Order: sequence, then C-alpha cells, then structure tokens
Amino acid sequence: MPTTPTSDEDPGRGTLERVARALDDARERADNARRALLSPAGVRGAALEIAWWTAHLAMWPFAQFEERTHDFLYRTQVSDLPPVQRGLLVNDVEAAGTPIILVHGIVDNRSVFALLRRGLRRRGFGRIVNVNYSSFSVDIRVLAERLGEIVEQVCEETGFERVHVVGHSMGGLVARYYVQRLGGDERVHTLVTLGSPHQGTMPAYALPHPLVRQLRPGSDVLRELTAPSPGCRTRFVAVWSDLDQMIVPKRAATIVHPDLSARNVFLRGIGHLSLPVDGRVVHEICRTLAHLDHEGHTLAVGATSIASSTGRAATPPAGAGPRGSARARAPQTP
Repeated sequence: MPTTPTSDEDPGRGTLERVARALDDARERADNARRALLSPAGVRGAALEIAWWTAHLAMWPFAQFEERTHDFLYRTQVSDLPPVQRGLLVNDVEAAGTPIILVHGIVDNRSVFALLRRGLRRRGFGRIVNVNYSSFSVDIRVLAERLGEIVEQVCEETGFERVHVVGHSMGGLVARYYVQRLGGDERVHTLVTLGSPHQGTMPAYALPHPLVRQLRPGSDVLRELTAPSPGCRTRFVAVWSDLDQMIVPKRAATIVHPDLSARNVFLRGIGHLSLPVDGRVVHEICRTLAHLDHEGHTLAVGATSIASSTGRAATPPAGAGPRGSARARAPQTP
C-alpha cells in the first residue's frame, strides 16, 4: 500500500519550503532596511545622500576627460604646514609619501573622490592619484590589468615600491582582482574598499550588461576572488553601511576569506554615494594608512588593528610578538 511521501521525498514540497524561507528572508531584510532608513541616523544619511547626489551630478561632466590626475606635493620645509600635516610628515615620512590611488565605481569618475582627496591632503598625505576609466567598454579583469599598469607607472614616478589603493563600489572589486589574481599584492600595501559588492549584489540583476553581470552573486569574477590566495601580502579594510542602497544584502560589502588579512568596518546611516565624503570614513582611511609600518602591522598603541573585524584592538597571537596579525573573519555588527 503506498505511503504519503515526506518532505524529503517530495521535490515539490521541498521547493515550496525553500521559496517560503527565501520570502521570509527577503521580508526580514526589507524590515531591517526600513528601520535603518527611518532611524535618526538614517534620515540624516538619506539627506546627505540626496545632497551629495546633487553636487556630484554638477561636478561629474567636468571630471570626465582626464584619464589620470595626481597631487604630488614635495616639501623641503614643514614650518608653513598645519599641525596635522606637519605631524604626519615629521613622524612618518614613508606614510606621508606613500602614493594613494583612488579608483571610482561603475558609471562614475574621479569627482566622487573630491572631498576625500582634500581630506587626505589636509592630513598630510602628499601623493594622491585619481584614476578615470570607461567602465562600460570592458570587464573587471581588463580594468584590473589597466590598474596594474598605472600602479607600475606611479611607482616608477615616485620611487616608492608599494602604494595604497582606495576603491569605491566596483572600483574596490577591480583593485581586489588586481591584488589577488594578477600579483598586485607585491605593490599594494593596503586596499580600502567602500561599499564594494565583494559577495555580489541583487540590484545587478536589473541591468543585463556584461560588466554588471559580473557584480551578481556567484559570477565568474566573484568565484575567482573566493579561490585560495596563500601568502597574500596586501592588507584589506572593507567599509560597509546599513543604508547602502546599491548593496543587497548589506553584508555583501564585507570581505570574508581565510587567506586575506582583512577588517570589516560597519558604519550606520551612510548611503552608497556618500561613503567617500563621510567624515567617519575619511578618518578611518587616514588612521589606517598613518598607523601601519612597512609590513602592515599597527604601530601606535591604541590604534585600531587592521586584523580586527570588530573594530577593537586585536590581541597578538602567542609567539607573534607585539605586532601579530590575524586572518579575515565574519564581521560583528553593533
């Protein structure tokens, strides 16, 4: 006599259960996004995002033409500098002089870094390079190769063997691909990503462009970035926000990889385009780049360790000495 199939034996019922779980997960994410937007920090962040969108649209056409611009500030005396700039230059010439390359995201240009570039200069960083590229004509791999060429040019021009890179949105993925897949860890000391879809983002399904498809969860490019990267020398910082409307789910902007030394920094109330202009982000970038020695370990007592996913100073592992580091782990939110 036939028996009634269980859920394990009934493919149809199993499919319905998976769909139900997916719907429940989507509703939970929508509720979290709504609470984040309606909070006081969310309202302020939304207002800043709208204001910066307006300003950015006004600046966008004027920053579209040059492929690469740079601010190379050489100083023979420091008496005329403000205290912050003078302090960094006097205390750590290497930190102040290491080139910082800024890489924008898709359908954007160097104007998105206008305030960040100014903030870096005011804090004493003297070599800042802006990269412009046409994102819709190539894919992430080609862009990563082009970034590698620019890094080599900057190293040749400045005499520095290593650089820092700050990537916004897709620019962070371009830089990460260069570091992990093209040997860029020999050149990139620290990579900071701002709202980059390291684990893909659902809005990428809205546009069937080949480049945008590479930003979807499980794409071929993202699968390459999950491959083993033993001995990777670059240090990573991934900044993500609960108000980032371009990254769904929000945690997709974090880096979780067993071979990468990474820290995920969670900030509330910042929209996607506002990440490069928020004061907390600028402070995080400057503190990270100013407090690391040549090997990437924290120098100043009390500074946030790049090996800490929680944002607290990491405890060095046994036998590692005062400058030990740890591998990337899942982020902890407040």
